[in-house]
Amino acid sequence: MDNRAEVREFLMSRRAKITPERVGLPAGGARRVPGLRRSEVAALAGLSVEYYAKLERGAIGGASASVLDALATALMLDDTERSHLVDLARAADGIPASGRRRRPVSAAKPPHETLYWVLDSIRDAVAFVRNDAQDIVAIKELGRAFYSPIIGDGGRTPNLARFQFLDPASRDFYPDWEIFAQMCVGIIRNAAGKDPHDRAIQDLVGELSTQSETFRELWAAHDVRTHGSGTKRFNHPVVGELNLAYEELSVTAESGLALYIYTAEPGSDSYQRLQLLASWSTTPAPATSSASDSLTDERN
Repeated sequence: MDNRAEVREFLMSRRAKITPERVGLPAGGARRVPGLRRSEVAALAGLSVEYYAKLERGAIGGASASVLDALATALMLDDTERSHLVDLARAADGIPASGRRRRPVSAAKPPHETLYWVLDSIRDAVAFVRNDAQDIVAIKELGRAFYSPIIGDGGRTPNLARFQFLDPASRDFYPDWEIFAQMCVGIIRNAAGKDPHDRAIQDLVGELSTQSETFRELWAAHDVRTHGSGTKRFNHPVVGELNLAYEELSVTAESGLALYIYTAEPGSDSYQRLQLLASWSTTPAPATSSASDSLTDERN
């Protein structure tokens, strides 16, 4: 897959974000486009204007590590953006992020059995495994209860991005929907840079681009990010608001998979609600009451 358009748009979008004042350059006269000029980026990176123009046209294959580092510094890229630039260059050379030459695309395999054992051993936390295309490929019982709005009644493989942009229920489940949307697109964009030949990611981007205007706008921004760790707010239909800390752990034995764990601060309201959800997931709730009603009763 030719990724020159991806390289061009990424570099142009980063250049447009930087004002001359941020890098100590005079603003000068009126500018046709926002941000730095090509000549200014070239000067900051110590490159000729002709060579930088070639890179920005997408011809990044063969660029040395020192050139990429100088370019990343000139464009004030953060760590994730720097890694993304390197991934784009490696992809242009036909080399995936793993450093091995690409093999033909084959059907995705389910996670190995012992990974399910790991999930089952995690107590009092939401735990699941997803792939780069945002499919939830393995999940433990509490996770199923937590992600019930996404998983539904089964059938199609639950997909976090499709739920985010195509299901109206996501706006109730995610109180900070706009933040989640930006995160989701940035993570997909980062994964796509690592492997532009990933058919599942290509199909997902194509589907969301045709069905969601918000996705199209965010995708066009070329922002990238990793999931990492942090906190998120959720509004669960059974137990109400949950404030959870999350951690992302790469599954090094299987490229493209990551293990996610969501936990609550011990003793907090969210911890009690998560415990209640765990109980609710294993014990059918009475028809006349809900889990959130039970939580209220426990406090009274």
